[in-house]
Amino acid sequence: MSLALLSGVRFAVLMGGTAAEREISLQSGENVACALEAAGSSVVRIDPGAGEWAEQLSGIDFVFNLLHGPGGEDGVLQGLFDLMNLPYSGSGVLGSALTMDKVRTKQLWLGVGLPTPEFSLLSAATDWSDLISQYGTIFVKPALEGSSIGMSKANTPEQLEAAWERARAYKGEIIGERFVEGTEYTVAILGDRALPAIRIEPASEFYDFDAKYISDATGFFCPSGLSVNEETELADLALRAFAAVDAAVWGRVDVIRDISGAWQLLEVNTIPGMTSHSLVPMAAHAASMTLGDLVAEIYRLSMEARHAS
Repeated sequence: MSLALLSGVRFAVLMGGTAAEREISLQSGENVACALEAAGSSVVRIDPGAGEWAEQLSGIDFVFNLLHGPGGEDGVLQGLFDLMNLPYSGSGVLGSALTMDKVRTKQLWLGVGLPTPEFSLLSAATDWSDLISQYGTIFVKPALEGSSIGMSKANTPEQLEAAWERARAYKGEIIGERFVEGTEYTVAILGDRALPAIRIEPASEFYDFDAKYISDATGFFCPSGLSVNEETELADLALRAFAAVDAAVWGRVDVIRDISGAWQLLEVNTIPGMTSHSLVPMAAHAASMTLGDLVAEIYRLSMEARHAS
């Protein structure tokens, strides 16, 4: 991908915000802003979490949105930019809203026959003992957060109730998902193709926030070690899962392969991290793309998507 199409474009890079992933968003935004500047672009860094910001969009040609989580990744800003007729990166309103909600994403996947772990919605009325009896080990997740924020693992009724109490600190519904023993993979999506899969081996008990963004002990393997046929099968599943929720342009699909060899879809991220620990740049590198190449391709695909809508 030629970086020439970035030259002279006036970009706003949205980063930070007020969601729980603010610090990661700041890192992602700065990495992208530096890549754009290196390609000859004019860049305005905008942090909506720092106060009034909309006036800073005056004279901007394109918004590169690196706001992770609610308020940036959930369709709200996408709708605003559509109304402003201002081109922006990534998925549109529907894809953003759906994928931000783990419950609706999983319900839609199940409706079209795609595999995802069994789950229940947790509330004060939940029978903790009964659910542990049904599922065994359970992952508790806030439905509207990313980066494993608010997520914890429960093996007993007492642990499950405590995990639910912790997750209540975040907005939205709370999922209790059956734990699937196996190996985690992630597949970056760029347009209509899947980049090389990454196998994840967390140093901690599971792939939590620290393992994603802080620890240097987590293992990331790309090539993933899958056979050519397995890599193709995983790529096809990830592309179908991405398209099913109307996601577009770029993103990441997280998957686990259980001990029987079956794939189970976990979630879709439509604004993945672009930090030094992030996986989409790693997959792009494995596909012989620099960060500048990746940013340029996201820009090109986003402009095509906006013109087509």
